[in-house]
Amino acid sequence: MTSAWPFCTSSAPIAGRYKLVPEDFVVDELPAYAPSGEGEHLLLRIRKRGLSTHDAVARIARALGLAPAQIGVAGLKDAQGITTQWLSVQGIEAQRVEALRERDIELLELARHRNKLRIGHLRGNRFRIRLREVAADERDSVRGVLDELVRRGVPNYFGEQRFGLRGDTWRIGRALLLEQWSEALAWLCGRPGPNDTGRIRRARELFDAGDFEGAAQTWPGGFRVCIRVCRALAKSGGKLEASESPAGGDGAERRARRALYALDHGLLRFYTSAYQSWLFNALLARRIDSFERVELGDLAWLHRNGAVFLVKDLEVDAPRAERLEISPSGPLFGSRMSTPQGRALELEREVLAAEGHALEAFTRPGRLQWQGGRRPLRFPLAGAAFEQGDDERGAFVELRFDAPPGCYATSVLRELFKRDDVALLPPADGDD
Repeated sequence: MTSAWPFCTSSAPIAGRYKLVPEDFVVDELPAYAPSGEGEHLLLRIRKRGLSTHDAVARIARALGLAPAQIGVAGLKDAQGITTQWLSVQGIEAQRVEALRERDIELLELARHRNKLRIGHLRGNRFRIRLREVAADERDSVRGVLDELVRRGVPNYFGEQRFGLRGDTWRIGRALLLEQWSEALAWLCGRPGPNDTGRIRRARELFDAGDFEGAAQTWPGGFRVCIRVCRALAKSGGKLEASESPAGGDGAERRARRALYALDHGLLRFYTSAYQSWLFNALLARRIDSFERVELGDLAWLHRNGAVFLVKDLEVDAPRAERLEISPSGPLFGSRMSTPQGRALELEREVLAAEGHALEAFTRPGRLQWQGGRRPLRFPLAGAAFEQGDDERGAFVELRFDAPPGCYATSVLRELFKRDDVALLPPADGDD
């Protein structure tokens, strides 16, 4: 897959691999605070192997007789690799937690605390990534890219994980913004692409043909959202067509809207967030040649605490950006988003105009309410290190660095591999 977004480094792509074994991708969550030692909540530090955070939480909840929502987490971690992170539970005796014996989950620490963990209660993540099959003449290039990212910062693109296996969750979000309900359902359940095969492809074809019941029966069991939508449409009858009226004036659009609004609100927010993320990436792409420099009128991001302020004096703030204390920020369009001034504002308006939007489109009242905010255009790499070594699987190049919360390790890897789908690549030819 070629890149949808430009890179900040000019090196040729390397041809190595990663995640051949879980030990090649190790993540340690850096907590925002230490347990207080008292309170009604228990904080658990766990090490999981080959499990997503959702899967680990589901297993622990089942073992303790809790609903998954009763377990607090500070961050979500990928299934591939070995990760340590903190969880919280309330009203459970420590002895029951200590007795947990779940495959691929190891309890490392247990301590009391006064409050439940929530998303964002972390200082960042520490990564140790081993790249395999890197040619000897490419290793200097790996070191060079890492050094440049340490100096300039890492482009803070949202990763492909944000946009799904088909890369189209943002398209669903865009249709929701425009109130094109049939269009949103077409991307959700229809329009088979080159990566859709077998029953999934057949289900999408049936949906496009208007056979919603047939599609519902064809979807694999893991596609519960698509099954639910198709069955709802089958009961309501009729074939969906793209409406001339984005407000949903005809019957087909009304049926499509009802089917979408029957879904979990959090899922719809995932799609709208994906479109906000895509627009942020589009803005960052326009500034990639100078993404490390602030300009007059920028809303600068203070990396120390996430505060945002207007850049009024370049003599003061340009050196701070060079030291990576601050960075320009980009838009997550919505009603609560602050707007910059000058050229920064012009570029944000250009991104919207290219999509046929005005900022007011994101401030309409309604169920989806696009709240918005700001996000730094880059993030710093702390404690970065480069090493070469050998183990039972052969030679490797190891990268180590800390990244702030909400930032992707794959943003570093995409600059090395020069491709956007690094997170979705299979770990090795023929592996599942």
